[in-house]
Parts: sequence; C-alpha cells; structure tokens
Amino acid sequence: MLKTRILWITALLVFVLSCNDKKNKDLKSVTQISKNVTAKDILGNPKYMAISYGGYREKTRDIQPTIEELKDDMKILSAMGIKVLRTYNVQLPHATNVLKAIRELKKENPDFEMYVMLGAWIDCLNAWTDKPVDHNVESPNNKDEIARAVAIANQYPDIVKVLAVGNEAMVKWATNYYVQPSVILKWVTYLQDLKKSGKLPKDLWITSSDDFASWGGGEASYHVEDLEKLVEAVDYISMHTYPYHNTHYNPEFWGVPEAHAGMPDTTKIEMAMERALKFAQKQYDSVTNYMKSLGINKPIHIGETGWASVSDGHYGDKGSRATDEYKQGLYHRLMRDWTNKAGISCFYFEAFNEQWKDARNPKGSENHFGLFTIDGEAKYPIWDLVDKGIFEGLTRNGNPITKTYGGDKQELLKDVLVPPSEEEIMSK
Repeated sequence: MLKTRILWITALLVFVLSCNDKKNKDLKSVTQISKNVTAKDILGNPKYMAISYGGYREKTRDIQPTIEELKDDMKILSAMGIKVLRTYNVQLPHATNVLKAIRELKKENPDFEMYVMLGAWIDCLNAWTDKPVDHNVESPNNKDEIARAVAIANQYPDIVKVLAVGNEAMVKWATNYYVQPSVILKWVTYLQDLKKSGKLPKDLWITSSDDFASWGGGEASYHVEDLEKLVEAVDYISMHTYPYHNTHYNPEFWGVPEAHAGMPDTTKIEMAMERALKFAQKQYDSVTNYMKSLGINKPIHIGETGWASVSDGHYGDKGSRATDEYKQGLYHRLMRDWTNKAGISCFYFEAFNEQWKDARNPKGSENHFGLFTIDGEAKYPIWDLVDKGIFEGLTRNGNPITKTYGGDKQELLKDVLVPPSEEEIMSK
C-alpha cells in the first residue's frame, strides 16, 4: 500500500513538473514571438489587420483624449481583430498617449497585441500661416518632429514597427503644406542611416505615406530623380487611394451605364462599388508599374483608403451621391477581401469619426469616415461584428457598442441614393 502511494505521488510530481515545464516553454515561446515580431512579419499578413486611428472626440485637438479613453478604443479595435494602428504626427501628445495606452494594456494582459505605424508630420516653409508658402523650402519645424519620432520609436521598440515621414506631403493638391520629394528623401535617408548606426532598431521599417500620384502612379510631372531615389530608399511604399473622392473629381467609373438602367437600385449600387474597387486597384497597379520601371521591387501597401457615410458637399445628395453607410459597407468589405487575399496591408481610414477635421461643418465628409460614430455606434460595415457579440462589455464615451439605425437595414436604405447615370455625369 505504501509502495503504491509512493509511486502515485511520484507520478503526480512528474506530471506537475512536466506541465510547469511545458507552461514555461510556452510562455517563453510567446514572449519570444512577441519580441521578434517585425514590420516584415506584420505588413501583408491578414492576421495583422490595420487601421488609421485618431482618438479625438471634440471639435478641437486642443482637447486630447485621456489614456483611459484611448484604452477603451484599443480594446474595441482589438476585439475587431485590428493589431496595427497608424498615427499621423508627434507634434501633439496623441501618438505618445496611444503608445502609453497600449503598453498599459500589455501589462494588464500579456496576450494583448497591438503595433503602431508612427507618423512624423512634414511641412513646407510657412505652412498653415498667413505668409506665402514656399514649397521648395521645408519648415524648420520638421527637424524637431523627426527628433521626437526617433525618441518615441526608441522608447517603444516593442510597439512602433514602422516610421512614416510625412502624410500626403508630396502631392501637389495639398497646397497648404506640400514639399518636394527631396525633403522626404532627406529625412528617410537620415532615418535609414540611424538604423545602420544602431541609433534606431534595425528592424524598424521607414516609409512615407502619400497619394498614389506622389509615388509615380499619376502624372509624369511627379517622375523626378528624387522620387526615384526615394523609392529606392524606403523599406516599402505606403500609397493612398480614394475612389470616394474621385466620384466627384474623376467620375468616369462612377456613372451607371445605360445598359444597367433597368436593374434594381441595389444592384446598380453594388456594381458601382465594384467599379470603385477596380479604380483603386488600377491606382495600385500604376504605382507598381512605375516602381518596376525603375528596376525596383519592394512591397507596396495601402496607407489610406476609405469611404465617408455623411456629406453635404461634393459627394452628397447634390453631388456624386456617393455617401452613405451602405456604400461604405460595400467598399469596406470589397477592400478588405481584396487586400487580405493579395497580401496587402490596408490601413483603412478610419476607426472612429473625428469632428475636429471640419469643425465648422458637422456634415462635412471629413468628419464621417469612421467605422464608428464618436459615441460608439457601429456603422453598417461592422453590424455583423455587433451581432457576433465581440463588443460585449466594451464602451466608448460610456456607451455600449450598438448599431446605427437601430440595426434596421430598411431604415438605412432610405438614406441611400443611386449614383448618377453616365449621361448625367457627361453633361456636367
């Protein structure tokens, strides 16, 4: 009896020790995986869904979201499967606070996983002032912005995996602030040199996030020597594509063909959205073709694309009729399906509505690109996620996550307009 008991205790000890050993190995493995995750692992990997993020609730960025508010947002996005965020500048506390929020969440839950594409804002001389802007000279503020970005990337190497120099900083329609490619090239080269000298993490990827045209996919006027050097210097190309805006500015793809006139309205809309996706794919291909024409082959990911749900301007009822949650939902699904299958990261624009962007006009489209309203209502693109219950227990501004329109699709469709006919577009 005693011998049997000793054997039983010995077997139990062996089992417990083996379990502990396995647990320790598993923990070490998870820690090792987390430690070794790089931009190369993240970008183009559909397991690491990406989104553009701003946590601002008010009509001015002078009122910064609190750490707790940012943590609420991180939990919501994580529940959606989002693991990579894009921020835009380090002039304000927002990006640093996002990183603080993520680090706190990681301490609270070792399984929490979120990474950041950190943006450094770049301007030309006299940008956003009453003085004449000089697009050939950069703002003296750029030096400090880059220095801040470097310091932050070094402070949060486990979270910051990409550093982007400028946002739409080379495209010539950004008349308030755009610079020449030489400026972006200067700072990208500077950051790459810091990596080589060990003053930045060697696995940190450097890019610039800009319009497809700025990356050589548009007019030949952009095809300058400094752009060629920039394409060579970045670790990957981050390009923007906005069929939504082109429903007004370049609407050939948007008009309903005469052959579709007898189709149901929902079919006309669905086919228009499929053409919108093809328009985005065409812009992506144009950047790919330009890059390859230079004898260069590196990843191209989408730094921004999105679709607004409200507009009283060019894209609204009296404009291209492109704007509503139904079309937003179709575009979001089409874009995610394409990019996930193609191995392209898509920093979909954007997570939450931000009303500071067009503070004087509440119905301005720039305020309404979010997949969520400011108060945490999930728009049509993600109604299915609410149905799955992934947001249970999560809140934004103290509100539980519910559906817009009370989840009534028929009510939503009352606000949906069919795009104009090709004939209407041609007559304008």
